[in-house]
Amino acid sequence: MERSEKLLELSRVEMVETLRQYGIENRKVLDAFLQVKRHLFFEGDTIDFAYNDCAYPIGFGQTISQPYTVAYMTTLLLERVPSGKVLEIGTGSGYQAAILDALGYSVYTIERIPELKEKAEDIFLRLGLDISCSLRDGTLGWPEEAPFDGIIVTAGAPKEPGPLLGQLAENGCMVIPLGSHDSQQMTVIRRHGDIYGREAFHHFVFVPLVGKEGWDSTVF
Repeated sequence: MERSEKLLELSRVEMVETLRQYGIENRKVLDAFLQVKRHLFFEGDTIDFAYNDCAYPIGFGQTISQPYTVAYMTTLLLERVPSGKVLEIGTGSGYQAAILDALGYSVYTIERIPELKEKAEDIFLRLGLDISCSLRDGTLGWPEEAPFDGIIVTAGAPKEPGPLLGQLAENGCMVIPLGSHDSQQMTVIRRHGDIYGREAFHHFVFVPLVGKEGWDSTVF
């Protein structure tokens, strides 16, 4: 077991070095990826894939995102909102939420699939993470806890959900992949009063953001 832990730690260091080679340079982000043990969000033999730089299925048509994708989105958020209250849409495995927690954010996360929500909460409890998780339609946000300094959406959307824009705090920032089913452009939206500035970045492929303000669940 001790040897296995050492091998997993070495794999985690190698993963972070890969992220650096891909252009992730923010020291705080890299430190968070060293701190959070990604293999704890995998089960059984799938642990062998935990530190590969690729997405991996977690059931119910969902994936744990590629480490580079998580690091890229996290960097975009951190550079604009270095602290505060953050809402994640799409808990999934819980890995992204754990990374945000490691960066010192107050983390709220929404999942629409009961089984994934329960698994993520179990991991948060086991790791002693103070992360609030709710089962609901993520496209409608979490109005009872708004406003949020940051919102990070871990699924591809056809357009930015209006309720999420309305739940951003002044100068708050949302990171969201926008586009078609097959390809989305990572987009940063920042609120200044009633004006929402937008920046567009690289293209990615995410699972669809399903909900009232996203894609129709009957299509998938």
